[in-house]
Amino acid sequence: MRRLTERSLRTAAVELGAADTALGASLERYGPPPLWAREPSYATLIHLILEQQVSLASAQAAFDRLSAALGTVEPVSLLTLSDEQLRAIGFSRQKAGYARELAAALADGFDLATLERLPDDDVRAALMFHKGIGRWTADIYLTMCLLRPDIWPQGDLALATSARELFELEHRPNNSELAAMADRWHPYRAVAARILWHDYLGRRGLPS
Repeated sequence: MRRLTERSLRTAAVELGAADTALGASLERYGPPPLWAREPSYATLIHLILEQQVSLASAQAAFDRLSAALGTVEPVSLLTLSDEQLRAIGFSRQKAGYARELAAALADGFDLATLERLPDDDVRAALMFHKGIGRWTADIYLTMCLLRPDIWPQGDLALATSARELFELEHRPNNSELAAMADRWHPYRAVAARILWHDYLGRRGLPS
């Protein structure tokens, strides 16, 4: 399967910027976006689960506490923590259940390494089979962990907000509207997403 690299990301960003004036203006203003690569691992999936419906800062703080408690976030080590310990770290009851079920699945033979050889839709289906991994989590895993070039992360509020700002829309687009917009950036929708995230951070003076 194709993977983005720093070089191919920059090449694709230039191509998108030349074809789309708004994306081009963002690249002029803030430069090319980072690759934002994340490790394809259980630890990253737990981090993504923690990021669901909370701020990135809150999720990062909880993940840092988890890492401090375990040293290395692995399925076997997480299963040693009690529900009380997980709640103290920052897991909701529901997210603690998701983390435990995913750990059990990995212990029972679910192999994340095999995902790297599967097509995008098959990766998405394999991840979403597990409770707690929805479309957004699967898409972010494809985008940032497997570095697939043509994924559009469905349901990402920062992308929707950034699109409204960058394209000067009257309202924040919903998932269907945003997906329709993203179709014109095929086969580099994941690169366009990075440009929009970078624009979102740049407008707010946040580090990328």
